[in-house]
Amino acid sequence: MAGSRAPMRVASVAGALARWGLRRRPPAAPRRILVLHHLLLGDTLMVTALLAKLRAQYPDAQIATTVARPYAPLYAGRPYGVTAHVLDPRDVATLRALAALPRFDLAILPADNRWSWLARAIGARWIVGIAGDRPGHKNWPVDELVPYSQVPTSFADTAAELVAGAPPRRYRTTDWPAPAAAGRPKLPERCAVLHVGASSPLKQWPPERWRALAQWLAVHGVPVVWSAGPGEAAILDAIAPPRTDARIGGTLSLPELWHVLAGARLLVCPDTGIAHLGRVVGVPTVALFGPGSAVICGAGEFFADMPGQAVTVDPFPCRDQTIQFFRDVPWARRCERLHGDPPQRCPRARCMEAIETPAVIAAIAGLRVVPD
Repeated sequence: MAGSRAPMRVASVAGALARWGLRRRPPAAPRRILVLHHLLLGDTLMVTALLAKLRAQYPDAQIATTVARPYAPLYAGRPYGVTAHVLDPRDVATLRALAALPRFDLAILPADNRWSWLARAIGARWIVGIAGDRPGHKNWPVDELVPYSQVPTSFADTAAELVAGAPPRRYRTTDWPAPAAAGRPKLPERCAVLHVGASSPLKQWPPERWRALAQWLAVHGVPVVWSAGPGEAAILDAIAPPRTDARIGGTLSLPELWHVLAGARLLVCPDTGIAHLGRVVGVPTVALFGPGSAVICGAGEFFADMPGQAVTVDPFPCRDQTIQFFRDVPWARRCERLHGDPPQRCPRARCMEAIETPAVIAAIAGLRVVPD
């Protein structure tokens, strides 16, 4: 069973059933709150809006959140006074660590309601989640289901709506202490970071467009640093950047990349977790949206003061799916044809190919970070 999710699931269900008959009531003033999820980097960072609202509504509460193991170092400085705990579905020891904590008065599920079983198992006194999750058994332990936003809204703002009250104050970079980094590569000052990696080939921008963008930046006196994630060196190789340009493909931890972005004048990348990291760091960011929704994954109201531009071709004919976190969201326009066998999987990144280099250059010009 090593590396399996089954032990976590069995333990969660068994623990939840053991507590099923206990009386439950919404807390008037919760003292201990848990934001429970296991999301990818970008979604995890968008949940920051919920953390900010919880801190505003309950200034004296102990607030915790779960995060995937690779992201935990980003939270070492406890943004908004929140403590991060690692949750790994393949490591039942992380469940035991949560269960060993004092009971939470309130558990909030900003995405997948399957974690409601874990929330009940560890003794959360009241569980709040977003309505409409499928299949229905994921919702059984949830005490309060909040409808998904009925109007186009960023996921950050949607997550914040799980808590009653006024929207949180807009994000400021001072709200999130920079994490410590063991080492920082020596890179050109005030560089443009071109992060070319993406979780799917259907989110990758064509190599010749990256080369054209880098050439434009060089003409304007902006040094380029090429970046990609672990295992994405082949994407950089396909672009074949000049040997004189710096490369940090897959070599940095997230805290180290944070500090690279903090010293950069510009970040350009596809719609990935690094785009959201750039937003949290505060570096001017141009994000390229192909299959994803520039509304759902955009800055929204909470991150509206962070410098950035979204570049997309909208509408795009096959960006027509309305599923968000397993829920039907009628206003959503996105594409999840990233996996599976044809014809379910898209054969090529047409939505990314539709983004022309001049559109990206225009977005950069709008940020006023490159000399004329």
